[in-house]
This record gives sequence, C-alpha cells and structure tokens, in this order.
Amino acid sequence: MNNVAERPDSLSDVRHVPEVTFREATRDDLPEIVRLLADDPLGATREAPGEIIPEAYLHAFAAIERDPNNTVVVAELDGTMAGTFQLTYIPGLTYTGGERAQIEGVRVAAEQRGRGIGQIMITWAIDQARARGCRVVQLTTDRQRPESIRFYQKMGFRPSHMGMKYHLKDD
Repeated sequence: MNNVAERPDSLSDVRHVPEVTFREATRDDLPEIVRLLADDPLGATREAPGEIIPEAYLHAFAAIERDPNNTVVVAELDGTMAGTFQLTYIPGLTYTGGERAQIEGVRVAAEQRGRGIGQIMITWAIDQARARGCRVVQLTTDRQRPESIRFYQKMGFRPSHMGMKYHLKDD
C-alpha cells in the first residue's frame, strides 16, 4: 500500500490540503471502520458499531484479506483514521477484457468533513486503478445522499447506468 500525501488541484489549494496517508486496514481497525460506516443516516440503520462488533464483520474482513482483488483502505491524518473505503478490482470481458475498479463504503470521519479528505481519498483510489491498468472506475451512492452525488459528479463521475439492488431477506 502506498503512503501518499495527495497533491492539490491547483496552487491556490496548497494551504488547505491536509497530508493524508493511506494503508491497508487491519482487523484492529474494524471497530473504528464500523463506527464510520454507521455515522450517517443510512449507515445508522444497517451497521452495528461498538467496541465489540458482530462476528459477521470479522468474517467479511477475513474474506477481503484473502482476496487479492479486494482491500479495505484507511486514510490517516496525523495518525488518526480520517476515512475509509473498500477498493475492489473486477476482471471482466467488457472493455476488451479490461479490469474495472469498484469503490465502496466511502466514509470520512465527521470531524474531518469539509477539509478535502474525501477528494484526496477518491483521487488516490483512481490513481491506484490507473496504475493497475483498469479501464473503468465505478461506484454507487444512494439517491438519498444528494450531497454525495454532487461530490462524485464534481470529481468527474457521471450517472451512466441505473443501479438496481435486490435485498435478500434473512430466512
């Protein structure tokens, strides 16, 4: 994992861009990651934060760790977790057999929002995908998050497809 301080978009932004470093998440990071995932109106309805987290998170994290096409990334600022996201590489036949990168579970710590950290995180993920030779970077965001939609569009993402989900019920 590269520890990279992100560059600003323009020289006028130099004073405002914090130095963010990136690393692969560890199992010890899970309580804080789950806290970040739960720290928004939608996440609060589906996540279970706390010092002791449900085993399902541990199983999911172990599966991600075993998969070379998956990683959970931690963005740190001054030694503390400022954000997180999952980056998944998906091989495919479309785009002449081109690989795509999927960005999921993007969260910035509430106390760090508005400082440009989200932009730094997404730019870093795009740079990783480009370095790997991916043809497409994709993500989804809930329609109930209009500020996120505006943010991703500002970053250059375009609503090109209609995403659909089929939620499976617990039997």
